[in-house]
Amino acid sequence: MAIKPDSWIRKMAIDHKMIEPFAEKQVREGVVSFGVSSYGYDIRVSDEFKILQPSESNIIDPKRLNENNFVDFKGDVCVIPANSYILAKTVEYFRIPRNILTVCFGKSTYARCGVIVNVTPFEPEWEGFVTMSISNTSPVPAKVYANEGIAQVLFFEALEICEVSYADKKGKYQGQGAITYPKIDK
Repeated sequence: MAIKPDSWIRKMAIDHKMIEPFAEKQVREGVVSFGVSSYGYDIRVSDEFKILQPSESNIIDPKRLNENNFVDFKGDVCVIPANSYILAKTVEYFRIPRNILTVCFGKSTYARCGVIVNVTPFEPEWEGFVTMSISNTSPVPAKVYANEGIAQVLFFEALEICEVSYADKKGKYQGQGAITYPKIDK
């Protein structure tokens, strides 16, 4: 498995619409950086968030998540309560080729503030906006800036094509257009 360089990312984004919208160069001035880098793509967080509203009766259950535990928020800056988390989505829509698997890591700018981004791998032939969990591990509130960088995606090319892709198995998060809560197949 080999990591793909900036030239490949640029070609796939422009010619095959792998990433839309796409920033061909890294944007850095005055913002948390985003766009193509040497061996990855720095994704942006959109201005749509779901903020967990803590209460003593809340229990987070991935099989039965109570959506009423979250409040919708739209804005340029989202404040994550201390020791809590939010759900968000990317500005970018992804279409992952069948021979590619991605891994995503939070940006160090946020990590140095105690803000951790969790995104699972984008599987072969998955497409959609990425839903991410953004945790504030610090004991004080933390800001996240909409339309700026939040994490970096690395693209790995497989040595062989997989037998079953995410699209083939009709994955439950295929084509998601909004922040998506956990789903359990029934």
